Amino acid sequence: MRPPAPLGRRRAAVTGGDDVGAYRVLRVADPEGPLPAAGQFYMLAAVQRWGGGRDERPYLPRAFSFLSAGGGELRFMLEDVGPGTHRLAELGAGEELWLTGPLGAGFRAPHDGRRALLAGGGVGVPPLAAWASALADRPLALLGFRDREHAAGAAVMDAAQVRVATDDGSVGHHGLVTELLAAQLARDTHAHAVVYACGPPAMLEAVRALCTEHDVPAQLALEAGMACGFGACYGCVVPVRDCGYVRICVDGPVIDADRLERVPEDAH
Repeated sequence: MRPPAPLGRRRAAVTGGDDVGAYRVLRVADPEGPLPAAGQFYMLAAVQRWGGGRDERPYLPRAFSFLSAGGGELRFMLEDVGPGTHRLAELGAGEELWLTGPLGAGFRAPHDGRRALLAGGGVGVPPLAAWASALADRPLALLGFRDREHAAGAAVMDAAQVRVATDDGSVGHHGLVTELLAAQLARDTHAHAVVYACGPPAMLEAVRALCTEHDVPAQLALEAGMACGFGACYGCVVPVRDCGYVRICVDGPVIDADRLERVPEDAH
């Protein structure tokens, strides 16, 4: 059962931020909010200057999985890639956020004696880091990044072992993180694994296909642009095998891979 989110948004003070390679880790005070489950997300918006253009038209809130939670504080890892994330990344201690959450359904623990195997890419790492910290046994984490600067983000992962792949070969394996996953699943221990993954759509589709090929269960945390986070706008729907649709914000973001015919390219 997922923790209930308080109705409506609430003001939360930023307590600080840290640069981790190409990413910014934002610390936010939330002493009254419920403790989230790994894989859940929040809708974030700056209280001041949250808009653009001549009329300062407001931006939609941005959906972010949390990196860690505890001691009345939430941490989020983001990358400055556009006007909304730029505004969030520049927030300093004492400034405020509108915070809505925790929302959605998170990861479920392995069963039948299976072990967790994590696969993530870029800003898909935070929910996996939260999940690694929640598990009794620290799992193996396979993480993919663009280059050395982005690979610094692997430092947020608390896992028994972290293997890194980079597109340019500057750190770890030269290639895709799914190549590391394919090699791992080809080993004798793959039958006792559950794969947990989060990252860009192409990566998640490759994970889904690999796990189908090896008959390994997988839980995929899908990323999508969301307008509400409560399932009202139907802006984040993805098709499932039974010819229906699910809303990522309420039926996910964590969805069993075998429910999906494929991961849509626009599920990001």
